[in-house]
Parts: sequence; structure tokens; C-alpha cells
Amino acid sequence: MNVRRLVFAGQALVDVVMRVPALPERGGDVFATSSEVTVGGGFNVMAAAARQGLPVLYAGGHGTGPWGDLVRATLAAEGITILRPQDPTRDTGFDVALVEPDGQPTYATRLGAETLETWNDLPAGSSDMVYVSGYGLAAEGGGAPGEDFGGQSFGTPPRISPARPAPQLFIDPGPLVAQIPDDILADVLARCDWLSCNQREAALLTGTADPDESARILLRRTARAGILVRTGPAGCVLAVRGQELAHIPAPAVEAIDTTGAGDTHAGVFIAALAEGLPPAQAARRANAAAAYSVTREGPATAPTRATLDSWLATHDAGG
Repeated sequence: MNVRRLVFAGQALVDVVMRVPALPERGGDVFATSSEVTVGGGFNVMAAAARQGLPVLYAGGHGTGPWGDLVRATLAAEGITILRPQDPTRDTGFDVALVEPDGQPTYATRLGAETLETWNDLPAGSSDMVYVSGYGLAAEGGGAPGEDFGGQSFGTPPRISPARPAPQLFIDPGPLVAQIPDDILADVLARCDWLSCNQREAALLTGTADPDESARILLRRTARAGILVRTGPAGCVLAVRGQELAHIPAPAVEAIDTTGAGDTHAGVFIAALAEGLPPAQAARRANAAAAYSVTREGPATAPTRATLDSWLATHDAGG
């Protein structure tokens, strides 16, 4: 698999992170033990890949205002190229993440300029990996890669031609998976090369909570994709056509904050494929990076390549 760049056709937005002793009851309130404002959403995927040395281009929108300014500055600090001018009419969106003591976040999101109705002039070639998030697929007015995806752009209506030569397509449906319109989801499954989701998302897609069976069902529902079902501390299930279903374990760690762990997994997996690693080895490296990230507070805690290599030297990567 030849991957030379990650072209990120998702959304970078701002995370307002609040750590709470427990979620409040409906109509209630709770004092946060700590809080921070940071760039998250798709930034976590881009940062994870960029820190592994993969060139990254941000093809999403960004707004005019304090949130947009923060996103641009943060992308620049990671060496990520911004492809589009800022939207002069609205600011970038944000979410509020309530993080419980076990590290599990719960979100409420307000979308903004990062969500585009039409993708134009996307400079993606056949050796690029294009990442599309479920946030963009589920958003009102959002869409999937269009008919001309095999050439140089996205467009609407959201239809994908599975037969055209095109960049590789990586889909992460995310927490809003159940809100993706059926026709868009069908097009995405027909076109994508990789589908990555956690166990909850896989269950919503397939109707079964068993990650092995979910992976098998998703493999049957896609035309050519490889499937990753992330199973938290256990690692992930990998399904590739013509191969036995594989359980890829992760290093055992004590989680502090799981925010962004799935994004770290995706970014490092794509970067590992770009290095020429086979999918099972790429998944093992992605598991290790995600395990590292949950031992740090914050959403964008993916390790650099050197840090991950050093950490792996003292932690069991699952064989």
C-alpha cells in the first residue's frame, strides 16, 4: 500500500474539556475538578499522523473568530498544511467534553465553519489517504466524497463511484454513526478502503455487540475495505479480505483520559501503512500509540515517532 500523504477531509474544532466526578443528573449541575480549552476533533488524527512523520494536509473549513484563530495556530505548530481560506462569515465550531474519573468522555458539539457543504479542488492523488469523519457525513448539509472523487475534488450530491481510480479513503464514523443518512453510509461503505470504529459504533452499524461478528458483517457490507474494530484496552479486531480475523492486543496501561484515543489510533495506523508496514503490524503500532495517549490528560496526546519507539522498548506491544 503506497501512502505518501494524509489529506484530512474532516473537521478540526475546539474542545472545551471539563473533568467531572460524575455526569450530572438531568437539570442538575456539577463542579469540574479541572478544565482546559484545546484544539480537538480531527486535529487529533492529523497530529498523530504528523508526529509520526507523515505529511498532512487539512482540507476542512476554519472560521473567523477566536476558535478559528486557535485552530490555525495549532495546526501551524504541528507543521500541518491548511488548504482553504478561512470562512469570513462564521467561526469554527466547538464541543464540550465532560470527562469522568475513569477517563470516559461525553460530548455535546456545536458545528461551525469546519463543516463544508461542498468539497472542491481537493488535491488528492492515488497515493494519498483521504480521511473522512462521521461528523461531516452526519451534519446537516454535509456530504461524502462525490462522483468526481476519482479526479481532484469532492462534491455534492454525496455519491461515490467505487469503480474509478482514486485516492484511498479512510472512514471513521465516530459517535454520530447512527445519524449518518442511509444513502450516504451505503456510498461510503461501497467506496472506502479502511473503516475504523470502536465497539459501540460497530454495534450500531451491525446490530451485534460482538466485535468479531461486527467486523465480519462490516467486511461483507463493504466492497473492498479492511475493517478495524477498536476494543479499548483489549486492542482491536482486524478484518482483511482473504485473511483470518485477527485480534491485535494492546499494551496494558492505567487509563487517565481516553479522549482522542481513537483518533490517535487512526492517525498512527495510517502513518504506519505509509511506512510500508502490513496491516497487522500497523494496527499493533496504532494500539500502542493509543495506549500511550490514554496515560496522559488531554485530547491531543499522541506520541511523536521517537517517543513511541522509546515507549515501545519498555512496554509489551502485544507480540
